[in-house]
Amino acid sequence: MEHQDQLKGRYVQINDNEWKPFPDALSEGGITWKLLNVSPEMGSWAAIFDCPKGSSFNAHIHIGPGEYFLTKGHMEVRGGHDEGGSTAIAPGYGYEPCNARHDHTHFLEDSEFYMTFLGPLNFIDEEGNTIALVTWEDAQGAWEAS
Repeated sequence: MEHQDQLKGRYVQINDNEWKPFPDALSEGGITWKLLNVSPEMGSWAAIFDCPKGSSFNAHIHIGPGEYFLTKGHMEVRGGHDEGGSTAIAPGYGYEPCNARHDHTHFLEDSEFYMTFLGPLNFIDEEGNTIALVTWEDAQGAWEAS
């Protein structure tokens, strides 16, 4: 195999990219994001999210695992500590295993976090039916469309 056949690395200067609205069908309260990378070879995608106080992500299930780093703010994951989930306070790290279900993820103050998704997110309705299955391709398509 020749070297030019190998994938090249990527570098993103985060402040050179503008914040874009995260799809309203998947969140509430004005969440914005910056897509940093998609990796077809791993089926993963990475993004940073800016979440105003009171915003939230709609219910979803992590088909693959994910890791996040809360750089600013306060996030209630899976309803927060009082409801059996996690209460993340910056700076904080979290891991979400395969099939982790998030019925309610919300932000108690202006917050920002980086996350890598290894596999799709399955956004669901109250009965657990799929509303949207977000793969790396869907994330890239949403980013390019906005």
